[in-house]
Amino acid sequence: MELLTPRQIVQELDKYIVGQEEAKKCVAIALRNRYRRQKLPPELRDEVLPKNILMIGPTGVGKTEIARRLARLVGAPFLKVEATRFTEVGYVGRDVESMVRELVENAVRMVKAEKRAEVEKEAYKLAEKRLLDLIVPRSRRKREARNPWEALWSGLMEGEGATEYEDDNGDKRAIFWEKLRRKELEDMMVEIEVEESTMPGVMFGTLGLEELGLNLQDMLSHIFPRRKRKRRVTVAEARKILAQEEADKLIDMDEVAREAVQRVEQNGIIFIDEIDKIAARNGGVGPDVSREGVQRDILPIVEGTTVQTKYGPVKTDHILFIAAGAFHIAKPSDLIPELQGRFPIRVELKSLTREDFQRILTEPQNSLLRQYKALLATEGLEVEFTGDAIAEIADIAYTVNTQGEDIGARRLHTIMEKVLQDLLFLAPELVDSRVVIDRNYVREKLGDILQKADLRAYIL
Repeated sequence: MELLTPRQIVQELDKYIVGQEEAKKCVAIALRNRYRRQKLPPELRDEVLPKNILMIGPTGVGKTEIARRLARLVGAPFLKVEATRFTEVGYVGRDVESMVRELVENAVRMVKAEKRAEVEKEAYKLAEKRLLDLIVPRSRRKREARNPWEALWSGLMEGEGATEYEDDNGDKRAIFWEKLRRKELEDMMVEIEVEESTMPGVMFGTLGLEELGLNLQDMLSHIFPRRKRKRRVTVAEARKILAQEEADKLIDMDEVAREAVQRVEQNGIIFIDEIDKIAARNGGVGPDVSREGVQRDILPIVEGTTVQTKYGPVKTDHILFIAAGAFHIAKPSDLIPELQGRFPIRVELKSLTREDFQRILTEPQNSLLRQYKALLATEGLEVEFTGDAIAEIADIAYTVNTQGEDIGARRLHTIMEKVLQDLLFLAPELVDSRVVIDRNYVREKLGDILQKADLRAYIL
């Protein structure tokens, strides 16, 4: 984090998100403020709280992607949650504290993956030793004494476990060990035992274990111990399974839990989408009672509280919350004042223009054109898009969004699928071919649809 200035953060986000400069600046500043806070004296550090962000804009313009890429950029624990999941049949639904628990679970997986990478080489060696025992089991016999005195001494010490043994399969094991290391036995079938845990959560229906109690899963794991079952797999697959088991044995889970909780408290990011759906519009009448109730449940989490998880208590004071909503019907002012005050930074994201659609198709590292070219290249089919074809696709996306529902860049997914439908279907039969897609090709595939009066009925 300390290596990235706000300008560099924006430049990194530009690789994946087109436009929305103001939103990028806001999140870049929020991220840099975390680094600045860590440099403060301890007595002042705890007083500096994150400035949560409220993103306002139509769907498909990059709100979620900005938050997700920001977290990935610095390796911060991240969770996306819809505010509507906490409502059910007009009443308050799932426990809002579950968002913090899920964030901790994500952090644990992240830290565990890093720890596995650290012990990967050692775990790999241990896995190969176990594989060798499966392929050529040890055959031990008592070593014969070379003289009477040695035999007498061996007999005297036998009760204390001092008897020496030799491996009958020593030479054979050495041969197979070399073959294993050279990966000459990858397709050989072996039988291994793998652990499978029982699923005590099934006993409680759809209610999650987190809601039933913090340590309930650990308690049930002792009541329902792990059992083993045999699987017949190739050596290649067995090596992966055994390496993962050995890596888990080498990892200190207490250390993983401590580090995960610390990352969540200091660097965690929770993205609350569709927050406009829980805004009360009629002064707390009818369904608005439920919406306001959800807001009041979310409020303590955003304000800062302590949530009990199975990995220990987690303080939410310094978690960065980014809320987002289209706010077509409701307004940010329809949120309860206390919740409004907890999102002091508000940024409005703009609808996408024709130029934006063209840039989205070509500029990002994960652009749609690159994705489709790579997919078809796996079939030996080379596809090239001309400049006028890209302009035509962008123009159609903009037109459909204007005349129908504005779903932002997601419109491009539907249009690209329609344009490339025949190629995707026939690709295995067009090996070593090259197809050039120009404006006429695009119009041919979409011409009949664009002549219809109600475009929404044909392009979703």
